[in-house]
Amino acid sequence: MTGLVRGVTEADWPQIAALEAGAYAGTSLTEGETVLRSRAAAGTSFVLDLDGRIAGYVLALPYRRFHCPDLTRREQIAHHATNLHLHDLVVSAPLRRRGLGTRLVRHLTDAARGRGFATISLIAVAGKEPFWRACGYLPHPEAPVPDGYGSGAVYMSAQVTALRKAS
Repeated sequence: MTGLVRGVTEADWPQIAALEAGAYAGTSLTEGETVLRSRAAAGTSFVLDLDGRIAGYVLALPYRRFHCPDLTRREQIAHHATNLHLHDLVVSAPLRRRGLGTRLVRHLTDAARGRGFATISLIAVAGKEPFWRACGYLPHPEAPVPDGYGSGAVYMSAQVTALRKAS
């Protein structure tokens, strides 16, 4: 199963919102389509398309380092930031643990490298810190994370030059 990693199109948003709602059902992390759209910058947000069906996505936007989006409001993209904030990564539940999330992360890393970002940051939620460590991200426990991200959420980041390129 390979599929095509490509940029997000207008037609993708209902499927992205459905994946997000399913992934975060029963948590405070569900944002809905309107807010998700504000977290997706052109050239740094991608979907994994399997025969016309969205199997996963990654949304990222330029953002000040050691800061993160407030989950209760829409964002204004900070176009001149040298940090790219990976806001959300979701793979459809039946397709998890097949390397698709890692593939999306590597694609995003290559895009960040090509666009001149120095770092990529994220908030590891719901016990996903080990996944992000395996991808090359380090925790910054001193960076504040709003309560809305859930207990145990951790701000993490990596230097783009230290991250592995897509294969």
